[in-house]
Amino acid sequence: MTYEERVVRRSDDRIVSPAPGVVEPVHQTVVDRQTVVSPSGGEVGRRIVVLVFGIIQALIVLRIVLLLLNAREGNDLVAFILNTSQVFVAPFVGIFNNDALKSGGSVLDIAAIAALVGWTILEAIVLWIVNVFRRETV
Repeated sequence: MTYEERVVRRSDDRIVSPAPGVVEPVHQTVVDRQTVVSPSGGEVGRRIVVLVFGIIQALIVLRIVLLLLNAREGNDLVAFILNTSQVFVAPFVGIFNNDALKSGGSVLDIAAIAALVGWTILEAIVLWIVNVFRRETV
């Protein structure tokens, strides 16, 4: 981000002309200043963490919704989302007695819900660690 600032300084030196009642204009100094602001390394790290965990959480939420809506797994996009999200759900499979509740063709993936909660908690912990190293300007 770049901020541009224009400062006009007035000097109090008034030049009085020899003619009575005539005052020449006040002298002004114009200063143009340009400031470039960039995020600190800790802020960049925080943004990367939020992006990575946001993608993981979005994949898991899409998995939950697609399974609830009984999406056709033969579709390439659906298969991609289900296969990719399985990597992030796999560590949470087996935590509960039932990993999924089925009704008709719809499936409520309890392991995916547990994974969503688990990844969110892990994100909070990683953000807390990253925030320790963030530099705040005063």
